[in-house]
Amino acid sequence: MWIYFTLLAACMQAWRNAFQSRLSQDVGVVGVTLARFLWAGPLAALYLYGLYSWQEAAAPNFELDTISYIVGAALMQILATALMVKLFQLNNFAVGAGLAKSEALVAAIIGTIFFGTSLSLLGWGGVAIGGIAIFLMSAKNGLRGLSIKTLSLGLASGTCFALTSLWVREASLTLELPVMHRAAWVLLSVILLQTLLLLAYLLWRDYATLQALLKHKKLLLLTSVTSCIGSIGWFTAMAYQAVPYVKTLGQVEVFFMMLVSYFWLKQPVKVKDGLGLLLIAIAAIMVMWA
Repeated sequence: MWIYFTLLAACMQAWRNAFQSRLSQDVGVVGVTLARFLWAGPLAALYLYGLYSWQEAAAPNFELDTISYIVGAALMQILATALMVKLFQLNNFAVGAGLAKSEALVAAIIGTIFFGTSLSLLGWGGVAIGGIAIFLMSAKNGLRGLSIKTLSLGLASGTCFALTSLWVREASLTLELPVMHRAAWVLLSVILLQTLLLLAYLLWRDYATLQALLKHKKLLLLTSVTSCIGSIGWFTAMAYQAVPYVKTLGQVEVFFMMLVSYFWLKQPVKVKDGLGLLLIAIAAIMVMWA
């Protein structure tokens, strides 16, 4: 089950990133970040209702630990998404999204240190190859032209996404419900909190950005829908399986990103960029096999 949900999430995330990349050309960072959540809340609620119609379950008991994990995950995902949007503005779509995918490697490291996940020699080899790929994609003109700013933003975004995933799994494990139900409750809670926070900020400090976002109704809806479906996949997969395994398998997203970047966004993928994305995919396979 976790494999199917991960593949669904990877495909949807590639499209969501593409829609956000388009939005980032006309809308500010916070507005593009909100686009991910604005219509996702009602969809997540509808999905949860469907689950209860399909299989009856008890109401969740949100304890302090659960709430803490949900709040932490919500804040980290907002920050991670904002950093990734900044990457889109610095580089092309495939490179920006590829750098953000350092999340899988960071999750493996943090999971090993703090969450008891063990990696074999083959697994650590995959982590090393992924690190090389990140450096490769960050260097526009070879290693001498390495962009420290782009690399830093990519690693920061990946780290925030990794923490989001790890805390989402921990929140899910605290709920005594069927796997899909607890994942759906965590998803709905995270999305609602994120939507309220971002809406409040834009209404208070940057109403012009909110107006600009609402002018792109089609892109806004597509971003929210693909984001919600992708999050359903990620949250459910991580409720079934440990984060490093889910996120490394989720690296198949790099191939979707290359296709979307080339055929829809009309952005050329350089040989060096393609090689970097391919190395990340190889790293993911190595960690999975390990």
